[in-house]
Amino acid sequence: MGETGEAEAQLPLAADLMAACLAAGAGPREAAEAVGLSLGGPVGERLARAAAEVRLGGDPATAWGRLGGLPGARGLARCLERAQATGVPAVEPMSRLAARLRAERGRAAGIRARRAGVLATAPLGLCFLPAFLTVGVVPVVIGLASGLTKGH
Repeated sequence: MGETGEAEAQLPLAADLMAACLAAGAGPREAAEAVGLSLGGPVGERLARAAAEVRLGGDPATAWGRLGGLPGARGLARCLERAQATGVPAVEPMSRLAARLRAERGRAAGIRARRAGVLATAPLGLCFLPAFLTVGVVPVVIGLASGLTKGH
């Protein structure tokens, strides 16, 4: 799984953990730092890096914007940036984001499962097609052809 796939897989968990940290009273930077260090992977690394940048006095919009560069992480970055800039608790928006990310991940898994079923039946169809033609279609065509030649 590449960085994109791994990041998309981590995002729902990261958002859930962020919501839990925020609900426990942590600020956006502290929550991002805690989740980033415990989560690891591409999302965890970006969270920890952005939190460290904000802690060292970096521009929060720029720091969280780098997190938003990960595929699917734009909503997470916007939520953190808004909470950092306004000071408004981000528990509810983060919880909604986590629920949305889980639902999207579930839909994507369902689509992949249906696609795998179709792809699995294609070789089976290719195996049965020659037999169907040999046993079902060819005798009918031969019968029609011999009936037309006898009639003339």
